[in-house]
Amino acid sequence: MTDLRMTTLHMPAARLGLENPLPPLSWPRQLSSGVEVHESVPEIDREGLGYGEVSGCLPYGMQDDYGRHRRPQDFKVAVLENDVLRATFLTEYGGRLWSLYHKPTRRELVYVNPVFQPANVAIRNAWLSGGVEWNVSLRGHATHTCSPVFVARVAGEDGTPVLRLYEWDRIRGVPWQIDFHLPDGSPMLLVRVRLVNPHDSEIPMYWWSNIAAPESPDLRVLVPTDRAYNHGYRGLLSQVTIPKVDDLDVTYPSNIPAAADYFYRIPDGHRPWIAYLDRSGRGLFHASTSRLVARKLFVWGQGPGGKRWQDFLTEPGHPYVELQAGLIWTQSHMIRMPGRAEWSWLEAYGLMEADGTVVHGSDWPAAWQVVEKRLDEIAPQEWLEQELARTEGTANRVPEEALQVGSGWGALERRRRERAGEGPLCSGALAFDDASLGKDQAPWLELLERGRFPERDPSDRPGAWMVQPEWRDLLAQSIEDGASDHWLAWLHLGVMEYRAGRVPEAKRAWNRSVARTPSLWAYRNLAVVAKHDGRKEEAAELWLKALRMRPTLLPLAIECCQALIEADRARDLLALWGTLPGQVRQVGRIRTLEAQAAMAVGDLRRVEQILDGDLELTSNREGEVVLSDLWFELNARRLAEKEGGTLDDALRERVRREFPPPPHLDFRMAKEKA
Repeated sequence: MTDLRMTTLHMPAARLGLENPLPPLSWPRQLSSGVEVHESVPEIDREGLGYGEVSGCLPYGMQDDYGRHRRPQDFKVAVLENDVLRATFLTEYGGRLWSLYHKPTRRELVYVNPVFQPANVAIRNAWLSGGVEWNVSLRGHATHTCSPVFVARVAGEDGTPVLRLYEWDRIRGVPWQIDFHLPDGSPMLLVRVRLVNPHDSEIPMYWWSNIAAPESPDLRVLVPTDRAYNHGYRGLLSQVTIPKVDDLDVTYPSNIPAAADYFYRIPDGHRPWIAYLDRSGRGLFHASTSRLVARKLFVWGQGPGGKRWQDFLTEPGHPYVELQAGLIWTQSHMIRMPGRAEWSWLEAYGLMEADGTVVHGSDWPAAWQVVEKRLDEIAPQEWLEQELARTEGTANRVPEEALQVGSGWGALERRRRERAGEGPLCSGALAFDDASLGKDQAPWLELLERGRFPERDPSDRPGAWMVQPEWRDLLAQSIEDGASDHWLAWLHLGVMEYRAGRVPEAKRAWNRSVARTPSLWAYRNLAVVAKHDGRKEEAAELWLKALRMRPTLLPLAIECCQALIEADRARDLLALWGTLPGQVRQVGRIRTLEAQAAMAVGDLRRVEQILDGDLELTSNREGEVVLSDLWFELNARRLAEKEGGTLDDALRERVRREFPPPPHLDFRMAKEKA
């Protein structure tokens, strides 16, 4: 019998912390197709490259307050189980499929991280490695990946319990829904995804299911193609042959020297699938109905930086790779979703057992064909398409029990649409009810129903952001009517204008906010405008003014120090560092900025002390190499002093060859140039 239950999972965990109260104001830009592409990529596959790109993650805030000290913690999980498989979901962290355990063979089919450790990889910063992650709407790891989602129990057509995850995406303004089916005795977890565009107009759409799997020299990736699009951390998007690239068999992830993406170009009309099998021919397979056409391999690589990233995301000795499945060829593509369209597909996850001798043989077509033949036996493509159609009734069914409440933004949007006389945002299958409304939605609900946006003390956090044009109109009207002519309303209006690309209007709104009541929030936002206008000195002064109002606000202190570096005011940064509160001064990012400033003024001893100490840059961004760059520059200057030589590019290249950074400083993901 299939069982669905809520329980707890116990593991060592770092804290996630509070959301950053500063709005993530990325510089507004137009949608662009400016992706660098090698001539080997055919024109037909360039359609959609760069389409739909969005600056930043507004209206969401950044999740960057996490740490690295771990302690035992209980996690709320949903478990869907039958006689063959047990699927465990981290419901409070994006509904990630944390574990898929095959009971007859006592085998984990995905990589299970032994710890909970956020790191700076996702759109909103915080991200977890392990399991299967569901990425929608925007390129990168999803905005909901470290947030609770709605969880419900639904009765299948035969009464078997179905697990439903869903949420409202605030960037595209779309609901998404995932139904997990595990029929009695089924050797496969069936994942039914539905995306709905509730708008009259076309929107860019993105989806990638991101599957983590253990890395081992005896594991091979099988996929039905002989070509892929490769995009490393340097260079163009180019077409390569599979299985060998430059005489290296890249179907064995442990062969790949540096971090890289391989987006497999499965021929049009061929069934899409991917498998990851050991020497015996056993391992995970992922197949889908025809809409989910793309497959991908990501590796961190075998270099010291890639290995450092592996350890940084978990504990030493747990390397993994990512197998992914998407709507279109690469993650630099998006697909055009027509107005009022609804898209659904079915994914299947299970154990593959094929002839290991052939799977790992030198004949590549024979290797993947033996897997596909077996796949056609256990999960024929026609059967998957039939299951997609058969489960449509369940997908439309109202849940019989709510197991977890997600965010209140879907409920707020439902209330706005009802008041405006607009159509519903989704079917009754997704319950965005008033029980989900909370403190983040409260001021916006008051604006909607009473025409007034409530004021608060400027020493308080300014609240959750909103950027939808409809809410901008409501707020602007309330200000014009005099009901909300105060600092906080002007602050929020400025964020809305800025996100829409109306920078002069945003600046005017923030200046009016300051005129009503000065606040660090408005000064900081004006600093961002000055920075993006190239007025670095003015930006630094505005950041300093904001920081004086609250020197304990860590993200503000980080931005201020970065602004001083950019304004060539390293000595001022070093002076400021000495005045910061101790808990701010010792944070890894602040210490890194201190080292950069010390380097700029030639205080090599201070740089050395910072790098040789217990520096740990918790917020190091995927692809960021500031620590190794500091190490190389320090050693280049020391060597120039010692040898009396010139500090030039030749010396710096020599240092990069002869002075490898210690492991705790080395996050380099790209292969060093020869």
